[in-house]
Amino acid sequence: MKHKISIKETPLQVIYDDAIETFPNECCGFLYGQEKDERVITIAQPVLNSKKGDQRRRFEISPLEYIKAEKFALENDLELLGIYHSHPNHPAIASVHDLAKALPFFSYVIVSVMDKKIDDIKSWKLLDNQRIFKEEKVNIFKTTFK
Repeated sequence: MKHKISIKETPLQVIYDDAIETFPNECCGFLYGQEKDERVITIAQPVLNSKKGDQRRRFEISPLEYIKAEKFALENDLELLGIYHSHPNHPAIASVHDLAKALPFFSYVIVSVMDKKIDDIKSWKLLDNQRIFKEEKVNIFKTTFK
């Protein structure tokens, strides 16, 4: 299985804007779209980082937000394909914490923000039946870093 994800321009801008506005804390949100030969993200939807305490190195999404996300996907004939979050002043490399919290099937898009500027974006997915991340090739349409 090839690991590839494409992100359309509008959801990409939503992710970037959320990451910059939330800096120096981590932002987070859901990724929706369709999966045929590859994953294509058509909507990114920011959600509240519900992590108690220091949000500069951690994020949490409440169970209620997951329920709302599944409902949104069903009502809009989309698939909930993943989650995005930012790494403020840190590379877009999945952490041990990210791996520990990861769910099968989802893509985990991480955007690195260095001093309020987008630096990099990467995506990670669990290997089938394993607790190991595999980097997905990210195809971005009309990328412009701020």
